[in-house]
Amino acid sequence: MSKSVDLNADMGESFGPWTMGDDAALLDIISSANIACGFHAGDPDVMAATMTRAMECNVGIGSHPGFADLQGFGRRKVQLSPDGLKNLVRYQLGASRGMAGALGGKVRHLKLHGALANMCSVDREMARACYDAALEVDPDIIIMVLAATAMEDVVRDLGCNWAGEIFADRAYNDDATLVDRSKPGAVIHDPAVAGPRILQMVQEGAIITESGKRIPTSIDTICLHGDTPTAVALAGSVRDSLTDGGIKIAQFTGRRG
Repeated sequence: MSKSVDLNADMGESFGPWTMGDDAALLDIISSANIACGFHAGDPDVMAATMTRAMECNVGIGSHPGFADLQGFGRRKVQLSPDGLKNLVRYQLGASRGMAGALGGKVRHLKLHGALANMCSVDREMARACYDAALEVDPDIIIMVLAATAMEDVVRDLGCNWAGEIFADRAYNDDATLVDRSKPGAVIHDPAVAGPRILQMVQEGAIITESGKRIPTSIDTICLHGDTPTAVALAGSVRDSLTDGGIKIAQFTGRRG
């Protein structure tokens, strides 16, 4: 039986007249889109336009909530109470669902953004608050998690629909967390490196860390960031490497437990 994997990208992160990334080009490559909800990036017009284009490309729509930090692009840590975290997620997921429904679409999945995601990857209580809130809004939503982190522990515990994610353009620590962006080599820009690297991870069913350690994990989807100069070329390299390696590109269906 041939393997299949989903390709996802964070998008809808432009704001007013300011453009972030090449969403149109990425939507021809990916199978799932994580669309900003206006807190860390994006605005209502950008959200509507991105969702419309995603539907035209048969790309699955996801809600991409982050901290209310436009200036820091959601990459700065914010300390919130559990109730504050829940309301943050409820509010943004509600906006995503409202917009998608009005356009004739549906939000399939939820993926936390930036610092919010990184904090939840090592803090089970924080992840639990965010995911409980999302499931209160939509019990059937698929929660996209950083594979082999505290996030995965929480969704397995909850018994909800989930999908395990790895990153095509980020280096990994030996605990399956991402190398801090401030460190050399944390972000992979070379398409010639990214494609074969990801194919190897999918074939082995494991995250390969900077030290060469293998962390066996469930790889359902691969993230392709759209906010780097080589993003589209890198995304194309990943897709071509996977398909040439016999891996089919298809939307994830979610798993339980």
